[in-house]
Amino acid sequence: MDPQREWFEKDYYKILGVASDASAGEITKTYRRLAKELHPDSNPGDAAADERFKEVASAYDVIGDEAKRKSYDEVRRMGPIPGAFSGTGPSGGFSGTGSAGGFNFEQMSDIGDLFGDFFNQRRQRHAAAAERGTDIETELKIDFADAVAGVTVSVPVTGEARCGTCNGSGAKPSSTPRTCAVCSGSGLNDENQGLFSFSRPCSNCSGQGSIIDDPCNVCGGHGTEQRRRTAKARIPAGVSDGQRIKLAGRGAAGRGPKAKSGDLYVRVRVKPHKHFGRSGKNLTLKVPITFDEAALGAEVSVPTLDDSSVTIRIPAGTTTGRRLRIPAGAGTAGADLIVEVEVVIPQELSEAQRAAVEAFANASDENPRAHLHLATDIRTENKDE
Repeated sequence: MDPQREWFEKDYYKILGVASDASAGEITKTYRRLAKELHPDSNPGDAAADERFKEVASAYDVIGDEAKRKSYDEVRRMGPIPGAFSGTGPSGGFSGTGSAGGFNFEQMSDIGDLFGDFFNQRRQRHAAAAERGTDIETELKIDFADAVAGVTVSVPVTGEARCGTCNGSGAKPSSTPRTCAVCSGSGLNDENQGLFSFSRPCSNCSGQGSIIDDPCNVCGGHGTEQRRRTAKARIPAGVSDGQRIKLAGRGAAGRGPKAKSGDLYVRVRVKPHKHFGRSGKNLTLKVPITFDEAALGAEVSVPTLDDSSVTIRIPAGTTTGRRLRIPAGAGTAGADLIVEVEVVIPQELSEAQRAAVEAFANASDENPRAHLHLATDIRTENKDE
């Protein structure tokens, strides 16, 4: 059957034995069951099963893909175009006599665009799917200081890796895969049929582009093996807890000599620091000060991320919650340090401290609650006593 007519005349839903409104999950489940039952390895020498296997695979290739299925359903809804493929024209092609006598050029143009876009995308998607390895995600814990400054680490990964014995060729070290003579190494067979160009996986090499006569004993000709390996990852400065870093091409190895590897995604977990926190790109630190330091002002020493220290000036009259900025410098890993001041009130006072505080209270005429217009004020009453 001409490939142009296949979508019009073949009911892929019927071939798979599913309803036209079946969910994607139902279609995939049915296809996997049929593919297992009809696979040539399970039916050696059974030509009927082999043909049925090909039909099922072709059907799933279309309705098993969301974009293709949408295009297929649209074509089936429009129905075949009278005379479009009949070859009734003067030169055995199209008659071109209008929608009544042959076909409508405007409608045919729309369908040509539909098929052209579909089959160009089909070839690209098939090639990518046939070669690419799977993506892998792993988790990595790093210290707080490394998250702020950035660090290069070795990430342990377990999964499909390029076979160390055959270096991914799939062939024994003493042999070499030979280029498929049918597809000339492309892995695809092209069929040009008038308006459309179809590409199918080469049946001679199963779409790999090469033939392995003497498979590798370790990977069985796949070119990959399950093993533990490490991947170098550059964690950027300022990475946040839970952020995912993509390492392109460092995931599972693809199968075949031309196979591309998947991507590796590293989920970063940042260990909390006992003193420091982060606010955007800045470091944060809470620094307790005494009442007299807050009232009179003082110079206090605060720690930095590299375990050194820096001296800051506390202005007189500082209150709890005031923030002081220390510009990026030594010990801050390139980030500004935001110091939040916390005035500490002693829970117990010695006799000397109590006397000093009472003397301060008696010497103070300031009433911080004057704006509240209170009728009575305990502070004032106590002073009168």
